[in-house]
Amino acid sequence: MTIRIEPLTDVECVLGESPMWDPDAERLYWVDSFGRMIHHVRPDGSELGHVRVSANIGSMVLDTDGKAMAAMKTGIHRIDLDSGESERLHHPEKPRPANTLNDSKVDRAGRMWFGSIAGGDHADASLYRLDPDLSLHVLDGGIGISNGPCFAPDDATFYFSDSAAETVYAYDFDVASGSLSNKREFRTAPAAGASVDGATVDAEDHYWCAHVYGSRIARYTPEGTRVLEIALPAAAVTSVMFGGPDLDILYVTSMKTPLSRPVAPGPLAGRLFAITGLGITGVAEPKFGCRG
Repeated sequence: MTIRIEPLTDVECVLGESPMWDPDAERLYWVDSFGRMIHHVRPDGSELGHVRVSANIGSMVLDTDGKAMAAMKTGIHRIDLDSGESERLHHPEKPRPANTLNDSKVDRAGRMWFGSIAGGDHADASLYRLDPDLSLHVLDGGIGISNGPCFAPDDATFYFSDSAAETVYAYDFDVASGSLSNKREFRTAPAAGASVDGATVDAEDHYWCAHVYGSRIARYTPEGTRVLEIALPAAAVTSVMFGGPDLDILYVTSMKTPLSRPVAPGPLAGRLFAITGLGITGVAEPKFGCRG
């Protein structure tokens, strides 16, 4: 296995997040949370484009109408990726103005799962589910920093991390009803630099995550055993996603200026990286099933 790591573009994000591959358009999207931008590009780095948004953006997913569903400081917005026009659908954290929305994914029934970040001293953030009929449901609470929602390919397990608690949780997941049960610790982060940020699950049912201040990403078995670790040329890596026409490229986002740790960012900080040669494929991410 010969692994190759290369920056895909020259874009430097203040806080890069949420890589999202669109298999229909064969285009990769990612966001700059503090730069208030959605970027998109072909898998070879060509046709780079940008969409400016109106507030800090934690993440985005795609919907079946070719638009983006964005988790932002000001709520869940549906964004036209051609015009940039935005429609706010929900603002679940409005009663807690210090909080903001963060990471998100879509399950194979077309529902959007997203969490929030607590802005104060209390762990008052939540995990939400937005259904295609635009009804909103609270699934869990008492969270500090929501990160890394993702689903096992057999739809039996949902992973979700509270980065403030340094813990990744696994839940039993019922895709038919969208319900969660049997919450348990999947892994904790006892070492410096081991905090977990964005995550995904590959076609072999292995969990991948960005160890945000460890300059690395890692792959874990369904039992939580680390089987692969890859160092990145940026101090603060933030999220991971498989993409490319064959779903065999692992894309990794990073931040230009580390937010909470005194670490040197590195010359490629803030860039989007493409990792090839893994011999591993991902699973195509579903799109939000909104028709409203």
